[in-house]
Amino acid sequence: MLSYQHLYHAGNLADVHKHAALAWVLDYLTQKDKPLSYIETHAGRGVYDLDADEAAKTGEAAAGIGLAERLFPETHPYRQRLAEARAAYGLRAYPGSPLIAALGLRETDSLHLAELHPQEVTHLRSVAKDWGAQVYQKDGFELALAITPPTPRRGLMLIDPSYEVKADYDAIPRHMAALNRKWNVGMLILWYPILKGGAHGPMLRALETAFPDGLRHEVRFPPVRDGHRMEGSGLFFVNPPYGLAAELTALGKRFATLSKPGLGT
Repeated sequence: MLSYQHLYHAGNLADVHKHAALAWVLDYLTQKDKPLSYIETHAGRGVYDLDADEAAKTGEAAAGIGLAERLFPETHPYRQRLAEARAAYGLRAYPGSPLIAALGLRETDSLHLAELHPQEVTHLRSVAKDWGAQVYQKDGFELALAITPPTPRRGLMLIDPSYEVKADYDAIPRHMAALNRKWNVGMLILWYPILKGGAHGPMLRALETAFPDGLRHEVRFPPVRDGHRMEGSGLFFVNPPYGLAAELTALGKRFATLSKPGLGT
């Protein structure tokens, strides 16, 4: 399906969860003087205008980054990426994960972005030409399996589908197992929504069976509006780096702060 456009949801609390963790991981990995590869299977358009009608319509950014940004110190890699994105694209720009990666990587690193939606990939190509990225209009899982193990071999992959296709929940554990067999040193980061009804449950049980040393982190938050089914955000890491568990604990405490009176929902 090609109907999903993340502009309606850019900067929501799930983005804050995912992007704060991603920015920290990239900052940690780039402290070592060895090149790395970054691969993203569902890249979206890369940069989002929070003043666009689509973003304003849902109000998710106002209830997301609009509340949560203050909880991160200015020295946090996520806050640094936000500031850099605004300096480059305007004060109401929000960086998608491809831009967070591009801003956090070095000239010696490689950046591979897959996006199948024709409108989204057009936007992505228009901005990614300045990042030294390779952009593919291709199914993300097909691309990931085709280019792994990448060069450089050290690196990470973000898997961030829309989950519009319910079969994704069944297919993802198989895809991740195949990717891990081909690229056993690569870090795999899976984002998933926590929806009313718990559709993610069987997928997570399969992942935890396949990757007993994997790291799982979830945050919960109220639905942003009546009828909205998402009530949390989850991340699952294969080959997590040292220190990530402690960083995720701190991230969880920031989200817990949002529920205190006067600070958030």
